[in-house]
Amino acid sequence: MLVADAPTRWNTRWPACRFLPAGGSGVQRRSGHVLVVDDDALNRRLVTATLAREGIRTTQANDGAEALEAIREDPPDVVLLDIEMPGIDGFEVLERIKADESIRHLPVIMISGLDDTQSVVRCLEAGADDFLPKPFDAAILRARINAGLDRKALYELERDRVRDIFMRFLPEPMVDEVLTRSDGDARIHPEQLTGTVLFGDLRGFTSYAEGRPVGEVIEAINTYLTLMTDAVLDHGGTLVDYMGDGIMAAFGAPIASDDHADLALAAARAMAGEQLATFNAWLGASGVEQPLRMGIGINSGPVLSGSVGSPRRLEYAVIGDTTNTASRIEAMTKELDHAVLFSEHTKDALRELPEDAVSLGEFEIRGRSAAIKLWALDVEEPA
Repeated sequence: MLVADAPTRWNTRWPACRFLPAGGSGVQRRSGHVLVVDDDALNRRLVTATLAREGIRTTQANDGAEALEAIREDPPDVVLLDIEMPGIDGFEVLERIKADESIRHLPVIMISGLDDTQSVVRCLEAGADDFLPKPFDAAILRARINAGLDRKALYELERDRVRDIFMRFLPEPMVDEVLTRSDGDARIHPEQLTGTVLFGDLRGFTSYAEGRPVGEVIEAINTYLTLMTDAVLDHGGTLVDYMGDGIMAAFGAPIASDDHADLALAAARAMAGEQLATFNAWLGASGVEQPLRMGIGINSGPVLSGSVGSPRRLEYAVIGDTTNTASRIEAMTKELDHAVLFSEHTKDALRELPEDAVSLGEFEIRGRSAAIKLWALDVEEPA
């Protein structure tokens, strides 16, 4: 057991919390950044001096316009906002903060000398987190600022958790936009989009897996899915699902894009070409002589995009006839002996038809009353 002359008490709940020697005041000191908005210079100095003693960084603004500019240039963790100011008053600043999706999460504490219950109610209804009357008590000020910093820390922890979830299936450039749209919620808002759906399946893996140790089989499927996932995400696609040795991806969802079909074909080319070759080389190094093949089916059209499931389990999904048809086109790669097949709908959605695209004619698709024209990519398959 280690014994220190001055034992230290740590706050382990918040990473930003500083520590105090045991036997101190008992008030946890938090680091953070507070924007103090007040047209009274003396009040600003009093507040900033009080917060400085707590180790909290402050920025000052003497009116609403300065406050909004300060928030854009150096976003604070908490806003301490006076109501009565010339020009843009505290009410309008609060309303603008809460109307802006990028900053609406900022805790706002209203301060005022107004002895007016109606003003307090108006602020709280507009989204203010707390209210502090003038003249303020230093202990109450510290407590409410600390509560605001706690709320901001909770928001950031939850946002990091949701970001980690989104990073698992969304391309990195898309994550921040989806986070902003969802306001930090792990659920992706449902909407109908026009996009492209891709299904990929590894051929011959069942035979490969027979008689092999479980660990070896799992390592192989994880290696394969890692390579295919990289191809999807690197080409702007969204990883929707794994199905054993199968993979489903969407392009143009959950964020719409005009080049969704082109991105899907580029991803398919990488999957069936370079990535599959890399996987077969990995298998070959472990003694597998016969290379495996894969089939990819692609279709474009309207899709329903959004989170589905229950409160206990939530998943992102892309559903509809476009998805069903893409799955059935993938199944036809076996009989048509082409690694990559795509529909006429995808061909029409392309900005540019690849030079190696080959028209195969019309085919009956299970579950559809009308035949569909299919195209193939002349992707070099493993020997």
